[in-house]
Amino acid sequence: MLFACHFASHLLSDLGSAYGTAKAGVGIASMGVFKPRAVMKNIIPVIMAGILGIYGLIVAVIVGGKASGLNPECGSAGCYNRYTAYSAYAHLAAGLACGLSGLASGMAIGIAGDAGVRAVGQQPALFVPNILIMIFAEALGLYGLIVALLVSGYSQSAETAAEICQSTV
Repeated sequence: MLFACHFASHLLSDLGSAYGTAKAGVGIASMGVFKPRAVMKNIIPVIMAGILGIYGLIVAVIVGGKASGLNPECGSAGCYNRYTAYSAYAHLAAGLACGLSGLASGMAIGIAGDAGVRAVGQQPALFVPNILIMIFAEALGLYGLIVALLVSGYSQSAETAAEICQSTV
């Protein structure tokens, strides 16, 4: 389950980041042909899309750190796994929350960034509305990161897991 969490959080966020970067980059290149001086001003969607991959990395590292200390433990009552199914599914849910929201955010940034950059190239007064749209698209990924951090904290303690295993023996 831990690998599925890493896959979900990191790979899906990176897919969203890559799509957003590529799609917005096409718009910047197209706009830059006609207005080369406006390229650096309109690079913001590419930067915002790149941040989404970092969200996935943060969740993968945090969940990996929480699960690394949960090795199986053996005692007089027998051996039991301290990494319970409850914790595993919580970590998977955290990875999916971050990864899928990063993917959706990347798609939103890419599509809106491409159209927005081209529009700003034709009408510079649209720069601020374009930035606001990018902020709201990035917020989708940030919400997923926040939910992932909250959900990754849901786990049973080792004592609770030991009591559950001992009560069924």
